[in-house]
Amino acid sequence: MKKIKIISAVSIIGLVLLSLASCEDTTDTFQISTPTAPILADLNFSSIELDAVNTSNPALTLNWVESDYGQQTAVNYAIQFASDEGFTNPVTAASITGQSALTLSVSEINAAAGNAGLDPFVWSTIYTRIVASLGSQNSESINSNTLQFEVYPYFNYVFEDYYLVGGGTAAGWDNNANNPPLFRDESNPNLYYYTGYFAKPGGFDEGRFKVIESRGLWQPQWGVTDDEGSDTPQTAGDIAGNPETQASDPGRFGVPQTGFFSFTIDFSTKKYTLIPFDASGITSPVTLSIEGSSVATTALTPLAFDGHIWYASALRLTPGEVTFLADSNTWGSTTAFSGVATINGGSIPVIVEDDYDVWFNDLTGHYILIPLNL
Repeated sequence: MKKIKIISAVSIIGLVLLSLASCEDTTDTFQISTPTAPILADLNFSSIELDAVNTSNPALTLNWVESDYGQQTAVNYAIQFASDEGFTNPVTAASITGQSALTLSVSEINAAAGNAGLDPFVWSTIYTRIVASLGSQNSESINSNTLQFEVYPYFNYVFEDYYLVGGGTAAGWDNNANNPPLFRDESNPNLYYYTGYFAKPGGFDEGRFKVIESRGLWQPQWGVTDDEGSDTPQTAGDIAGNPETQASDPGRFGVPQTGFFSFTIDFSTKKYTLIPFDASGITSPVTLSIEGSSVATTALTPLAFDGHIWYASALRLTPGEVTFLADSNTWGSTTAFSGVATINGGSIPVIVEDDYDVWFNDLTGHYILIPLNL
């Protein structure tokens, strides 16, 4: 015998008065039976090599027998992937309602593989399943059988990069002038830092800056929630973005005086801090270069605006490892793309060949390697 479950939707009709009044309870009930699991049809292949050129081409079509909830109702289906059969960290690649088949593109499968933790350019096993549920809250979910196949992903660069622009920064209000990037946290991809010199030569509108996501483009851009003109410099607050949080441009960050500051911005909490930094006693190295199996030893150039920020543009890196040589000290770490280097801190892995903008901050040891073509 099927078990019956009750899902209640309560609506109250009436006016709430200051004096005692009666309300009419118009509770409706929606009865469902214990759902049957969706059944994924077997695949007609055992492996797939993903094409990094034709990323919009169809790669995989999944078909399944729909779940039965004992009612004529639209059922949601989430297509999930994982690196293990237990789906310890499932990745939802797509969701549809009321259908029993879905085709995913090459880029969608590649993104799912990357987000599931599979390494690029290596054959690995990936697992897939369908999760059925009801309503906007995905209630009464139930999993299908699991299928597996071998996949060869290309590299999936999942990070966002951000750049400074504004009168208080090295680039001024030019959005395409070798704008310094923010340095991404090695553990939290939503958290970014920049410690360096900011200039404020004059009045209220000086010492200002914003954050852009692409050099050469004004949107998306990030700033403070206050409108321009009311954006008094603060040490902390909420951030706003066009178009992320609003259609109009946000206000400007700002420093109260010329000097060194640590700017931190968290795009998940939409918060920032901007506090003074004591750079006294920190001397920049005479020379700083990048070296290792991924690159011929290449000198980095300090920004004229702030000699503690070093860079090399469009530097070709191949799979391997790199470190930074600051005078006679070797600085390194163990995290790819971004992190904090320390003296004898290990080798920074380079996992995919590309042209990179390389940046290093000798005040904090932060580094970031930004691929230009991924």
